[in-house]
Amino acid sequence: MSNLDGNSSPKIHVETPPVAASAPSEDHHTPATRAAGIGGILRRWKREDLMKRGSLALRGIALLFSLISFVVMASNTHGDSRDFDKYEEYRYLLAVAILSSLYTGGQVFRQVQELSTAKQLLQPRMAAMIDFFGDQIIAYLLISSASSAVPITNRMREGADNIFTDSSSAAISMSIFAFLCLAASALISGYKLSTQPYI
Repeated sequence: MSNLDGNSSPKIHVETPPVAASAPSEDHHTPATRAAGIGGILRRWKREDLMKRGSLALRGIALLFSLISFVVMASNTHGDSRDFDKYEEYRYLLAVAILSSLYTGGQVFRQVQELSTAKQLLQPRMAAMIDFFGDQIIAYLLISSASSAVPITNRMREGADNIFTDSSSAAISMSIFAFLCLAASALISGYKLSTQPYI
């Protein structure tokens, strides 16, 4: 049936479909997102800078201890049986102190050069691997040489405590301190190596 007057027309209710939230485009960032991203980058830069400076300080201290160990042991010649060259353990300690001095000296030079010029002398991956493996190898050699020289020094001290055994003990102590510094530096190097995206 049809009605001709306009008042009785059927009413049709049309619902509008719900509007789905559009995914944010890559260019659309809220100020809070930007601030969090910048803050994260700044924290990362500060952490990396702190690790670089900490590693440099540890290697510098290890260089100092290695040089002291080298000089004390090389000058430990007091005639007769009180000559470091007559004992294999002391020659080993001296050789490792020389190697440690050369390695830490080279690393300190490289790091100072990189910090002062802001240019990398080596590729980051190569530098991270040299740092990690070099620190570990030299630290192992330092503790190995010190532990091989301790027993003979203790035996000599039982017979007579003199300037030769005191100098030997000082050189051994400096090697142990150099080991501790390089072991801590190896931890930092390992952390830096593990956080590299290309490994």
